[in-house]
Amino acid sequence: MKIILFGATGMIGQGVLRECLLDPRVKHVLSVGRARLPQNHEKLEELVTPNLADLPSYQSRLAGFDACFYSLGATAAGSSEENYRRVNYDLPIAAAKLLVTLNPQMIFIYVSGRGTDSTEKGRTMWARVKGAAENALLRLPFKKAHMFRIGAVLPLHGVKSKTSLYNVFYIVGVPLMLVLRKFFPQQILTTEQVGRAMIAAVCNGAPKYILESPDISHLAQPSP
Repeated sequence: MKIILFGATGMIGQGVLRECLLDPRVKHVLSVGRARLPQNHEKLEELVTPNLADLPSYQSRLAGFDACFYSLGATAAGSSEENYRRVNYDLPIAAAKLLVTLNPQMIFIYVSGRGTDSTEKGRTMWARVKGAAENALLRLPFKKAHMFRIGAVLPLHGVKSKTSLYNVFYIVGVPLMLVLRKFFPQQILTTEQVGRAMIAAVCNGAPKYILESPDISHLAQPSP
């Protein structure tokens, strides 16, 4: 299968890209982003554009794909609702509307967050915006769309966050996360599991449109 990946430089995206490049079922990955990636691979192609609003200019390169894994986003910390919505709603919805026109049989997977508000009316700003994005994506005529509501994630294989504060947290918090994962294995995912679950959702299907951490953990398990 051929996959478009948004956000390959972020923590989740790095993990997803690694699993895509390792999986023999994935034949080609087009990474879309504002910066070049540090690695080269025979499966990997890059579309680098400083402004993702310019995607319609690259229609010929965005056609013929089976799936899109959208992990691009920004933290809500210190952000106004207007700015947060621009990155976490406007950009993914614009990209999805273009892709569904070019690839009507595409499966679209969007990285959301645990606690996302599907009503769009709650008090938490980021949860409202993510809920609005989920709802809008599920209304588009993709072959299928799945929302990955990811909570705690343990980075593996050298994966790091682009946010310095998060990296400080992981330096201190990883030992605790490893302990907690022994007791709550379905609540604390790894970047490896997230990538494998996305691939499995495309290859084997997923039971729900909205997937919480236990659902993602189950999808990531090897097929019997």
